[in-house]
Amino acid sequence: MKDYSKYFKGPSLKDARSRGRTEVQHLDDAFEIPADMVGIGKGQTYYIQTYGCQANERDTETLSGILEMMGYTHTDEVKQADVVLLNTCAIRENAEEKVFGKIGYLKNIKKTRPNLIFGVCGCMAQEEVVVNKILEKFPQVDLIFGTHNIHRLPVLLKQAMLEKELVLEVWSKEGDVIENLPSHRANNYKAWVNIMYGCNKFCTYCIVPYTRGKERSRELDEIIKEVEELKNSGYKEITLLGQNVNSYGKDLNNDTSFATLLEAVAKTGIDRIRFTTSHPWDFNADMIDIIAKYDNIMPSIHLPVQSGNDEVLKLMGRRYSKESYLKLFDMIKEKIPDCTITTDIIVGFPNETEEQFQDTLSLYNYCKYDLAYTFIYSPREGTPAAKMEDNVPLSDKEQRLYRLNELVNKYANEANQKYLGQVVKVLVEGPSKKNPDVLSGYTEHNKLINFKGDASMVGQIVDVRVTEAKTWALTGEQLESNN
Repeated sequence: MKDYSKYFKGPSLKDARSRGRTEVQHLDDAFEIPADMVGIGKGQTYYIQTYGCQANERDTETLSGILEMMGYTHTDEVKQADVVLLNTCAIRENAEEKVFGKIGYLKNIKKTRPNLIFGVCGCMAQEEVVVNKILEKFPQVDLIFGTHNIHRLPVLLKQAMLEKELVLEVWSKEGDVIENLPSHRANNYKAWVNIMYGCNKFCTYCIVPYTRGKERSRELDEIIKEVEELKNSGYKEITLLGQNVNSYGKDLNNDTSFATLLEAVAKTGIDRIRFTTSHPWDFNADMIDIIAKYDNIMPSIHLPVQSGNDEVLKLMGRRYSKESYLKLFDMIKEKIPDCTITTDIIVGFPNETEEQFQDTLSLYNYCKYDLAYTFIYSPREGTPAAKMEDNVPLSDKEQRLYRLNELVNKYANEANQKYLGQVVKVLVEGPSKKNPDVLSGYTEHNKLINFKGDASMVGQIVDVRVTEAKTWALTGEQLESNN
């Protein structure tokens, strides 16, 4: 393999594991476009494919904003693009396989368009094993950068254009908070708002703490400023975003907490507030009280449980028991009776027994979640769980997933049936993906609903009567009073 060491610094799992006492830097002036790169994209286009979670979607909005500030315009046709970026996810193995498949597909495009700049960024770029594979097998890649240095895209593009060599810059560091980055929002009515970055939980199966760095919160004033700007620009809904939003403020050395942030955001008067993702370990009564207090904080909470067995939870490093989780669940339901609760569950964790899996089914039957995202355990190289011996056959794991999903479908349908005949408030997002003559949107409880209504109301919140309830969506009719 060619020695690229003079061109870049690659990722280091050892460095990514470190968690020092160094104070997080909040930088307002870290982003700049070199003078000779201003307008460099005029008459050219860019294409970004995003994989994975909402954090990646938000990062793509920032990458798009940077490229458009440089003069590029967006295209949906990858074959026509002058800059192609794959913003990648490292959570599960199948996500990585999709990315490598796309990289292989772009090899032929690169042959016909040699001046195309092709880059890989996001969480996969933070993994040593992934970068090494790219270096060995995918010479068509021009640029690799990670999650900590998105703001340096103009500089890295310049290097890739001038040097005609692979440019790799991945910072395996604890992380900083970079403010004042441009953004091209993907939606005109709903917006992601980062409140913090990184994770300190180190669940044994998860690579995110290594790819995203340690927990670091944005200053409350910066967040409120962004929310107010979005509200003044006509946005109706914002989602507060973080790997573990409940930990917000712990690193700020003041009295700021997620509860105080939620209340401050609610007081801006923006119509709808959501947040993701929550960790049960940090979810407390103060947060629940604030959610219950303000009508513009939506009664919909994603609360990942992962397993219903204490031994498995301990092996996962989840820091709570089944009993403490259910106590929190009951507290939420008591204070916010109509709150919808969704979850994540992993089946087939190394050496999970049938009896332990039955505990998960028991928990699910108790909670009767509105929805669950269910997965077969996927080992991630570099995590403690990847070193655990696993004696559970794949066929058993697949069967457990099937049985769990039967419950997911059953209770999702039951949860939706209670809305039949009710009038719900819906943020109209536009035509349904399946039927352009029907409108689509989400209720306060985050239920997808397709309905007959006035197309001029796109971007507004309207009253809709539910006429049909299915497992995954509702059907309804907009009330005439909204016309």
